[in-house]
Amino acid sequence: MKSGPTCKTEAETLLGYREQLPGIAEAIIRHCDDTTCYTHIDYDPIPSNRSAIDIIDRFKEILFPGYFTRGKIDPANLKYYMGQSVILLFDSLSEQITNSVRHDCFRYDKACVECSEQGQKVALDMLELIPTLRKMLATDIRATFEGDPAARSYDEIIFSYPGIFAVTVYRVAHEIYKQGVPLLPRIMAEHAHSVTGIDIHPAADIGESFVIDHGTGVVIGETAEIGQNVRIYQGVTIGALSLPKEAGKRYRDRKRHPTIEDDVIVYSGATILGGETVIGARSVIGGNVWITESVPPDTKVVLEAPKLIYK
Repeated sequence: MKSGPTCKTEAETLLGYREQLPGIAEAIIRHCDDTTCYTHIDYDPIPSNRSAIDIIDRFKEILFPGYFTRGKIDPANLKYYMGQSVILLFDSLSEQITNSVRHDCFRYDKACVECSEQGQKVALDMLELIPTLRKMLATDIRATFEGDPAARSYDEIIFSYPGIFAVTVYRVAHEIYKQGVPLLPRIMAEHAHSVTGIDIHPAADIGESFVIDHGTGVVIGETAEIGQNVRIYQGVTIGALSLPKEAGKRYRDRKRHPTIEDDVIVYSGATILGGETVIGARSVIGGNVWITESVPPDTKVVLEAPKLIYK
């Protein structure tokens, strides 16, 4: 009876595959010189995606003490824990800000702006803003609780509501963006987007008591302006009208996204587009509507009732 292949034969076959790996690696290395593709193989630093996520986690620990800590916090160890957390956040944040600024300096051959000093200064400014950020986020949490009968406690909202996580990251990234830091705010915002499905550009201007209910599929563009006490639901787009490809540079610094005034409600699936579009205060925008023109204050916009067919 003819015997089958032995384990030794199988091992020799697998070795043949592995022996091809150095040649494949060499081909990839040679391809790194292809300027039509994208690499960052250089001696200048670049921001770290993993470090940006760690910065978000450390901000959460300090913004909501006791909720997201890596150990137990009580009155006896609060001072020690907070002191350590602030130092760790400062070191990580200042390094990533420095790397972001320096990367732009190298990329665009800018004059020296003393990147390390700027990184430490902005990091310190951000830490000093934490009490202000905490008060702003408290308005978002209270507004979420007051408008959601399903919420049983503030704790539930802080722990588990994707809208609060996305808004928390936005409020931190927005302040870093306002300091003129490139790259890092977008990295932070896109992490929140990947986790929650809520896409908020860090340059957008959003007032207090802001609520994103459910949240999946929400898009808020770069030049959007949103007032106080605004509530939006899942699938809402506050975006820009499509522009010709060659118009990108011409429109880059212009207002391209709508303005939503105070006390507006925007229901699920609504699309609001255009930099000149203003949704007036206290208006209600119904689900699945498409708006590219301004709406006066105290206006309700809804679709006609659809004709349903039952078979």
